[in-house]
Amino acid sequence: MQHDPSPYDAVLLVSFGGPEAPDDVVPFLENVTRGRGIPRERLVEVGEHYFHFGGKSPINDRNREFLAALREDFAGNGLDLPVYWGNRNWGPYIGEALEQMAADGVQRAAVFFTSVYSSYSSCRQYRENLADALAGLPEGTPAIELDVLRRSFNHPGFIDAMVDATLAAVADLPDAARETAHLSFVTHSIPLAMNDASGPEGGAYELQHRSVMEEIVERVRLETGHRFRHQLVYCSRSGAPHVPWLEPDVNDHLAQLAEQGSPAVVAIPIGFVSDHMEVVWDLDTEAAATAEKLGLTYVRAATAGIDPRFVAMVRELVLERAAVERGVPTARKAEGGLPACWDRCSTDCCRNLQQGPRPAVGGVDG
Repeated sequence: MQHDPSPYDAVLLVSFGGPEAPDDVVPFLENVTRGRGIPRERLVEVGEHYFHFGGKSPINDRNREFLAALREDFAGNGLDLPVYWGNRNWGPYIGEALEQMAADGVQRAAVFFTSVYSSYSSCRQYRENLADALAGLPEGTPAIELDVLRRSFNHPGFIDAMVDATLAAVADLPDAARETAHLSFVTHSIPLAMNDASGPEGGAYELQHRSVMEEIVERVRLETGHRFRHQLVYCSRSGAPHVPWLEPDVNDHLAQLAEQGSPAVVAIPIGFVSDHMEVVWDLDTEAAATAEKLGLTYVRAATAGIDPRFVAMVRELVLERAAVERGVPTARKAEGGLPACWDRCSTDCCRNLQQGPRPAVGGVDG
């Protein structure tokens, strides 16, 4: 691949953000849930997950590690681009990053989201937040053009890292339980309506996860000679009880496995690129406790984190998109049953079901 990043003169890493001290927890949750009318008492209750870890989410530290690894990868491969970082829901905020970029003279940047699948909450909401942040820049701030890199769920840099993480977790199982173990692929649940509206034609969120799952299962089979039983399951459901969300919940799933006589389970967090709160609480704490209570041997596979292949993926995506913008033919890497994702989202891709159309960066119309 060519190493010409033009027309880009910077990269912006955009993530969810998380509290870094006990006093941050409720204000952070107020940011996340703004406009939903959730009582403060409920937010304090949800915040107990964070207080279990000293009032701090791991996500910002993981982003700092990823940022450092990304800068090192760029430098080691001759890619002279500064990398900035902004969060949606806690500092450093997207707007702060854009102000710094403008002050540094950045004119056009490639944007990488730390969520790699298509849905409103994992893509379009980020794009809307980018548009809001651009609109909120102080008057007179030089214009910055932002191009959002494609959803990277099936890029080899992510897939290969998760295959090896799965193989390592399977190897950690007791010999007697290994071949009859169950592979449980875990992601964040979303409302059924949001899944139905995800992607340009609907259903993309679940479809993309299933494609990743099947690719990993097949690659594990080729490596081990055994095709493991497997299922896509969900965690972190929230919202009103009467609103249907994607199921089964990972804890209900574990109970079903125990009833079926399964001796062991490997939880594979394909929905998360690093050890977010959903991983350290929902999987490492709650699900692990459920498995212990049920008598299931439980192993959790690693996230992609700062695996060098996952880090290098961002560089490859930047160079791929740069070539596309220059009109130069380029390979678009993808593994599994789905093609490489689109570069620009259609107007109705991952629709905002609550507010209707809003300005969003990275679409065919903006």
